[in-house]
Amino acid sequence: MGTVAATAAEHAAGDALPDRCVRIEVYVGDLRQLFNALDPSPFRDKDLDPKAEEFIVGWAREAAPDALLGLVVHVDRVGDVPASATFLKDAVREFFAPRAEATRQRLRHLFRLGRTSLAIGMVFLATTTIGGQLLAEALTGWRFAAVVTESLLIGGWVAMWRPLEVFLYDWWPIREEARLFDRLGVMPVRLVHRGAAAERAKVTPPPAPS
Repeated sequence: MGTVAATAAEHAAGDALPDRCVRIEVYVGDLRQLFNALDPSPFRDKDLDPKAEEFIVGWAREAAPDALLGLVVHVDRVGDVPASATFLKDAVREFFAPRAEATRQRLRHLFRLGRTSLAIGMVFLATTTIGGQLLAEALTGWRFAAVVTESLLIGGWVAMWRPLEVFLYDWWPIREEARLFDRLGVMPVRLVHRGAAAERAKVTPPPAPS
């Protein structure tokens, strides 16, 4: 039993996974399948394959917001397992960390847009409210005066729709996405060489009797 455990350890490398972490398990034939073949960057700097990214992020979304995450990549063919594990960990972290920052930049841009929209909406609402009151006084006795006044007031509140949407609904999914990328960017990563396990499982037949 001790021999099997020692042998298995030689073909798995990388970070130790916490006992209660959510294990995101990926199975590939070759480590290169995890990366975008169309990315012209050097192999170490390549982005993750879109399908691999979708799988990892989708699995992480299903976990509880405060759950620890861990990535386990099972690969059939790999050379130096410890070196490949180190490379994989660095590549995963360098992929998700910039996405967390880009998502926060998107959130800051959204808030700037919300503040601008709020200022414009407030000015427009004040204008339509005051304008409606002035028109109501000027058109006293006209049968459609109330319709015009109410239309201006409704138009002013419609202009407030966009800033209210930003500050009530749009910002928190982006913040949650940034937090998710933060968790993915620091999660432990472990590489398991499946091909080595398969080779160990083979039984060498005894020599044929002479």
